[in-house]
Amino acid sequence: MKRIWKKTLAALILVVPMASAVAAGGGAYPKADINLQDQASLQRGAQIFTNYCLSCHSASAMRFNRLQDLGLTEAQIQDNMMFTTDKVGSTMMSAMDPKDAIEWFGTAPPDLSVIARSRGADYIYAYLRGFYKDPTRPTGWNNTVLDKAAMPHVLWEQQGVQAVELDAKGQPVMVDDGHGKQVPKLYWETTGLHSRMTPDGKVIAVEYDKYALDLTNYMVYMAEPAQVKRHQIGYLVLMFLVAIMLPLAYFLKKEYWKDVH
Repeated sequence: MKRIWKKTLAALILVVPMASAVAAGGGAYPKADINLQDQASLQRGAQIFTNYCLSCHSASAMRFNRLQDLGLTEAQIQDNMMFTTDKVGSTMMSAMDPKDAIEWFGTAPPDLSVIARSRGADYIYAYLRGFYKDPTRPTGWNNTVLDKAAMPHVLWEQQGVQAVELDAKGQPVMVDDGHGKQVPKLYWETTGLHSRMTPDGKVIAVEYDKYALDLTNYMVYMAEPAQVKRHQIGYLVLMFLVAIMLPLAYFLKKEYWKDVH
């Protein structure tokens, strides 16, 4: 019996780090401080997703009318988020033909329905912030998180443009990203709508980081829309167990053992 318990414990010890690595997207990235209870953030993220991501990527497991769970009305959804269909009950399908995508980008953009579950929120957040200009790539862009990414930086007007710093030989200067990974050293070529440059030449991208965080927050929600309701039900169940069942169990125990004690 002891051997079985030891083997079970050893298996759990091995599984926990693997689960953590999957949740984080298989690497060490800055923490994405998402909050699925922040309805305003989810609404902003949904609008960013439908305005910028849905032109190339589909989310075939998500329906437009499910956005009503975020406090949006059907009219708001139709006016601000539906560009590929006129039926509010339709799934979020890209307007781009996969054949055209392969011709333009070399690969078909993946469906993003459950990308947050497979890659993790931290990975998505880092990816959205990691684009830089790379003339050697077909799209003119690359990414510090996913080298040789086929995706162009569709949010460059919001973030601005980062470019690679080159050494005397014209080669990219590589630096440690703080997590043991070598990445190109970048500098800001221009700033965007949600980033700004201070008088001393430093760039503050806090506003764009919030922009990217809202999009990440929504993509985590989209990967499992029922989880918000599930969490709420879970809290109610725990309150019921603590407030009602625990006292009943205590008094039942007192009644059952009164003759013994």
